Amino acid sequence: MLQSKEAASALDEIDAISRKVRQSIVYQRASFSLILWGVLVFIGYLVTFFAPRHSFYAWIAVYVLGVAGSVAIGVFDRLEQVRKSFDWRLLSALLLFFGFGFLCTLTLGDFAPRALSAFWPIYFMLPFAIVGLWAARAFVFIGVSVMVLTLIGFFFAGPWFNLWMAFVNGGGLLLAGLWMRRA
Repeated sequence: MLQSKEAASALDEIDAISRKVRQSIVYQRASFSLILWGVLVFIGYLVTFFAPRHSFYAWIAVYVLGVAGSVAIGVFDRLEQVRKSFDWRLLSALLLFFGFGFLCTLTLGDFAPRALSAFWPIYFMLPFAIVGLWAARAFVFIGVSVMVLTLIGFFFAGPWFNLWMAFVNGGGLLLAGLWMRRA
Protein backbone atom coordinates (compact mmCIF):
# COMPACT_ATOMS: atom_id res chain seq x y z
CA MET A 1 0.00 0.00 0.00
CA LEU A 2 1.32 3.44 -0.96
CA GLN A 3 1.87 6.09 1.66
CA SER A 4 0.55 9.58 0.91
CA LYS A 5 4.07 10.98 0.38
CA GLU A 6 4.93 8.17 -2.04
CA ALA A 7 1.67 8.70 -3.93
CA ALA A 8 2.29 12.47 -4.16
CA SER A 9 5.83 11.84 -5.37
CA ALA A 10 4.59 9.38 -8.02
CA LEU A 11 1.95 11.86 -9.20
CA ASP A 12 4.59 14.61 -9.43
CA GLU A 13 6.76 12.34 -11.57
CA ILE A 14 3.83 11.51 -13.84
CA ASP A 15 3.03 15.22 -14.17
CA ALA A 16 6.67 16.03 -15.06
CA ILE A 17 6.74 13.29 -17.71
CA SER A 18 3.42 14.47 -19.14
CA ARG A 19 4.76 18.08 -19.42
CA LYS A 20 7.86 16.82 -21.24
CA VAL A 21 5.74 14.79 -23.67
CA ARG A 22 3.49 17.80 -24.41
CA GLN A 23 6.55 20.00 -24.99
CA SER A 24 8.07 17.38 -27.27
CA ILE A 25 4.87 17.22 -29.33
CA VAL A 26 4.82 21.03 -29.66
CA TYR A 27 8.46 21.02 -30.73
CA GLN A 28 7.92 18.29 -33.33
CA ARG A 29 4.92 20.05 -34.88
CA ALA A 30 6.55 23.46 -34.91
CA SER A 31 9.84 22.21 -36.33
CA PHE A 32 8.43 21.45 -39.79
CA SER A 33 7.02 24.96 -40.16
CA LEU A 34 10.15 26.59 -38.76
CA ILE A 35 12.37 24.73 -41.21
CA LEU A 36 10.08 25.57 -44.14
CA TRP A 37 9.83 29.26 -43.29
CA GLY A 38 13.52 29.45 -42.38
CA VAL A 39 14.60 28.21 -45.80
CA LEU A 40 12.09 30.41 -47.65
CA VAL A 41 12.94 33.55 -45.67
CA PHE A 42 16.66 32.89 -46.11
CA ILE A 43 16.14 32.71 -49.88
CA GLY A 44 13.94 35.83 -49.84
CA TYR A 45 16.59 37.91 -48.11
CA LEU A 46 19.34 36.55 -50.38
CA VAL A 47 17.34 37.60 -53.45
CA THR A 48 16.73 41.00 -51.85
CA PHE A 49 20.47 41.41 -51.23
CA PHE A 50 21.83 40.06 -54.53
CA ALA A 51 19.00 40.99 -56.93
CA PRO A 52 16.97 43.78 -55.32
CA ARG A 53 14.99 44.42 -58.51
CA HIS A 54 13.39 40.98 -58.12
CA SER A 55 12.75 41.19 -54.38
CA PHE A 56 9.04 42.03 -54.67
CA TYR A 57 8.33 38.86 -56.65
CA ALA A 58 10.67 36.81 -54.49
CA TRP A 59 8.75 37.80 -51.35
CA ILE A 60 5.41 37.07 -53.01
CA ALA A 61 6.75 33.58 -53.79
CA VAL A 62 8.06 33.20 -50.22
CA TYR A 63 4.64 34.04 -48.75
CA VAL A 64 2.66 31.90 -51.19
CA LEU A 65 4.96 28.88 -50.75
CA GLY A 66 5.16 29.40 -47.00
CA VAL A 67 1.42 29.64 -46.48
CA ALA A 68 0.77 26.69 -48.82
CA GLY A 69 3.41 24.63 -47.04
CA SER A 70 2.06 25.58 -43.61
CA VAL A 71 -1.45 24.61 -44.68
CA ALA A 72 -0.13 21.28 -45.99
CA ILE A 73 1.70 20.65 -42.71
CA GLY A 74 -1.47 21.55 -40.78
CA VAL A 75 -3.65 19.28 -42.92
CA PHE A 76 -1.22 16.39 -42.47
CA ASP A 77 -1.19 17.00 -38.73
CA ARG A 78 -4.99 17.19 -38.62
CA LEU A 79 -5.32 13.94 -40.55
CA GLU A 80 -3.35 12.27 -37.79
CA GLN A 81 -5.66 13.74 -35.15
CA VAL A 82 -8.87 13.05 -37.15
CA ARG A 83 -10.61 16.26 -36.15
CA LYS A 84 -14.31 16.52 -36.94
CA SER A 85 -14.60 20.30 -37.22
CA PHE A 86 -12.57 23.16 -38.61
CA ASP A 87 -11.52 25.76 -36.04
CA TRP A 88 -12.48 29.08 -37.60
CA ARG A 89 -10.86 30.94 -34.71
CA LEU A 90 -7.39 29.98 -35.94
CA LEU A 91 -8.15 31.16 -39.47
CA SER A 92 -9.71 34.35 -38.07
CA ALA A 93 -6.66 34.99 -35.88
CA LEU A 94 -4.33 34.60 -38.88
CA LEU A 95 -6.44 36.92 -41.02
CA LEU A 96 -6.55 39.54 -38.25
CA PHE A 97 -2.80 39.21 -37.71
CA PHE A 98 -1.93 39.64 -41.38
CA GLY A 99 -4.58 42.33 -41.83
CA PHE A 100 -3.18 44.40 -38.99
CA GLY A 101 0.36 43.98 -40.31
CA PHE A 102 -0.67 45.14 -43.76
CA LEU A 103 -2.72 48.00 -42.28
CA CYS A 104 0.37 49.18 -40.39
CA THR A 105 2.71 48.90 -43.36
CA LEU A 106 0.42 50.17 -46.11
CA THR A 107 -1.60 52.94 -44.48
CA LEU A 108 -0.27 53.98 -41.08
CA GLY A 109 3.43 54.14 -41.78
CA ASP A 110 5.59 55.22 -44.64
CA PHE A 111 8.07 52.37 -44.34
CA ALA A 112 11.28 52.52 -46.34
CA PRO A 113 12.36 49.12 -47.71
CA ARG A 114 14.90 48.65 -44.91
CA ALA A 115 12.33 49.46 -42.21
CA LEU A 116 9.86 47.09 -43.84
CA SER A 117 12.52 44.35 -43.82
CA ALA A 118 12.90 44.92 -40.08
CA PHE A 119 9.19 45.34 -39.27
CA TRP A 120 7.91 41.96 -40.47
CA PRO A 121 10.40 39.73 -38.60
CA ILE A 122 9.83 41.72 -35.40
CA TYR A 123 6.05 41.61 -35.95
CA PHE A 124 6.10 37.83 -36.51
CA MET A 125 8.43 37.10 -33.62
CA LEU A 126 6.33 38.93 -31.02
CA PRO A 127 3.39 36.47 -31.06
CA PHE A 128 5.92 33.65 -31.51
CA ALA A 129 7.55 34.68 -28.23
CA ILE A 130 4.18 35.23 -26.52
CA VAL A 131 2.98 31.74 -27.49
CA GLY A 132 6.23 30.45 -26.06
CA LEU A 133 5.17 31.64 -22.62
CA TRP A 134 2.57 28.86 -22.69
CA ALA A 135 3.85 26.35 -25.23
CA ALA A 136 7.64 26.13 -24.95
CA ARG A 137 10.29 28.40 -23.50
CA ALA A 138 12.47 27.90 -26.57
CA PHE A 139 9.93 29.96 -28.55
CA VAL A 140 10.49 32.90 -26.20
CA PHE A 141 14.27 32.65 -26.62
CA ILE A 142 14.04 32.32 -30.41
CA GLY A 143 11.53 35.15 -30.82
CA VAL A 144 13.37 37.61 -28.59
CA SER A 145 16.75 36.70 -30.12
CA VAL A 146 15.53 37.31 -33.67
CA MET A 147 13.91 40.61 -32.62
CA VAL A 148 17.07 41.87 -30.89
CA LEU A 149 19.38 40.74 -33.70
CA THR A 150 17.04 42.35 -36.25
CA LEU A 151 17.29 45.68 -34.44
CA ILE A 152 21.07 45.36 -34.15
CA GLY A 153 21.28 44.72 -37.89
CA PHE A 154 18.86 47.55 -38.67
CA PHE A 155 21.05 50.07 -36.88
CA PHE A 156 24.53 48.67 -37.50
CA ALA A 157 24.65 46.34 -40.54
CA GLY A 158 24.66 49.14 -43.11
CA PRO A 159 24.38 47.91 -46.71
CA TRP A 160 24.72 44.31 -45.50
CA PHE A 161 21.38 44.39 -43.70
CA ASN A 162 19.50 42.01 -46.02
CA LEU A 163 22.36 39.52 -45.93
CA TRP A 164 22.40 39.90 -42.12
CA MET A 165 18.66 39.20 -42.07
CA ALA A 166 19.05 36.09 -44.24
CA PHE A 167 21.16 34.59 -41.48
CA VAL A 168 19.38 36.13 -38.48
CA ASN A 169 15.77 35.57 -39.51
CA GLY A 170 15.95 32.77 -42.07
CA GLY A 171 18.90 31.03 -40.48
CA GLY A 172 17.51 31.51 -36.99
CA LEU A 173 14.20 29.90 -37.93
CA LEU A 174 15.97 27.05 -39.72
CA LEU A 175 18.30 26.35 -36.82
CA ALA A 176 15.40 26.53 -34.37
CA GLY A 177 13.44 24.01 -36.42
CA LEU A 178 16.41 21.66 -36.64
CA TRP A 179 17.08 22.03 -32.91
CA MET A 180 13.42 21.26 -32.14
CA ARG A 181 13.60 18.10 -34.26
CA ARG A 182 16.15 16.69 -31.84
CA ALA A 183 14.53 18.01 -28.64
